[in-house]
Amino acid sequence: MHSEKESVTEVNQLARLTSLLLVDADPSLLSVLRKSLSPLFDLVEVAENATAAEELLSRIHFDLVISDSHLPDYPGLELVRQLRKQGDATPVIFTSAATEQEAAIEALRLGAADFLVKPFVPEEVVTAARLCLDSAERQGDAISPQQSVEGSCVNGGLIGSSAVVTAVCDVIRRVAPMPSTVLLDGESGTGKELAARAIHDWSGRSGGFVPVNCGAMTGELLESELFGHAKGAFTGATQARDGLFFYANGGTIFLDEIGEMPMTMQTHLLRVMEEREVRPVGGNHSVPVVRIVAATNRDLKTAVEQGTFRADLYYRLNVLTIRMPTLRERKEDIPELASWFATTISAELGLPQPQIDKVALHRLKQHDWPGNVRELKNVVERCLLLGNCPSECLDGTDFSVASGSGALGENANELLLETVERQHILRVLELESGNKSAAARLLGVSRKTLDRKCRAWEAEEG
Repeated sequence: MHSEKESVTEVNQLARLTSLLLVDADPSLLSVLRKSLSPLFDLVEVAENATAAEELLSRIHFDLVISDSHLPDYPGLELVRQLRKQGDATPVIFTSAATEQEAAIEALRLGAADFLVKPFVPEEVVTAARLCLDSAERQGDAISPQQSVEGSCVNGGLIGSSAVVTAVCDVIRRVAPMPSTVLLDGESGTGKELAARAIHDWSGRSGGFVPVNCGAMTGELLESELFGHAKGAFTGATQARDGLFFYANGGTIFLDEIGEMPMTMQTHLLRVMEEREVRPVGGNHSVPVVRIVAATNRDLKTAVEQGTFRADLYYRLNVLTIRMPTLRERKEDIPELASWFATTISAELGLPQPQIDKVALHRLKQHDWPGNVRELKNVVERCLLLGNCPSECLDGTDFSVASGSGALGENANELLLETVERQHILRVLELESGNKSAAARLLGVSRKTLDRKCRAWEAEEG
């Protein structure tokens, strides 16, 4: 039996994990769970269907999701499956009205932290949530600061040992403890949110990390989400609500896609940054502004010139800009990134981990990667789903490959080992622009063996 003092200590130790999403079609159950779990979380949101849950997940990072496996619009399992495909590893506890072995197995395959059968008493859910958060805390403690910046993020955006990535990490380590605003600039898929999380992790701040997608909401909704509102502040505001600045509680607010922020909201944010405090819409009390990290894939300087972004807000944000490198600029990191994705995604999908050979890596390095690290992640996942080599999945959903490219066609003759070997060797020679020595090194054979095979094919054609 825990003493009251020990219980308070446990809750305080979990205070770093501040957000919970409850998803269930039963409003009364949501109310009971919300009341029971509020002591463990600073922010508890509820959704009565998967669509509402998706909308919340697109705007707010949650540290734990508790969801029924059956929801009115579509299964909770499918909701979590989509999260995993997006690289979101948020812990999930599933609930179900009956013991369903297949559902339980599928939930565990998706990496569910627990599976509870209804009816249950609230204490069971509280215990499961506490165990889940305890586990997450232990895993976090096992990661060194260096790893948390360079390798612990789920989609691998900062994984790599190239000079450009090392330089970014060096800057992050230097600026993280400072209160200054940081602007992350870079193309989509370069890992801007991961860099923001790294800045927060290295800052030593006790509050939470709260990411907000500024391009996903109207100005009025964004203002209410960020700053909160008083009861009756506007039509539909039936009760007061604290904003995300409040819930960050001395931590970090990450304003993603800030270049898409509506102009009216830009004015409000500028005032907040100047006054260093946030006042809820229609409210009288204020809270101090937390650390602000913003990100954009737009050229904000050009946007200022075009009149779509406020110049004064731009200069407020542009205290320090960290440019996130494209994958084209760090192709030497592709083997490490591909290996990371192959390991993590295969574990999430319950599939065997593929072996990526030198030829496949060579072709991956030849690709331009307009979608950056996110595109590489998608390619690796596609290859896992189709059972192909990653380099054969570069063309998106078009799985047909021209004859002679190394794919197996419908002709039975193309299934012969000799034919497959010939196509593969010719493809490697093409990649190396006919350089047989380089091709032999990639193939792992001697130059003499490669010459012999080429002479045999030339004799056949002659």
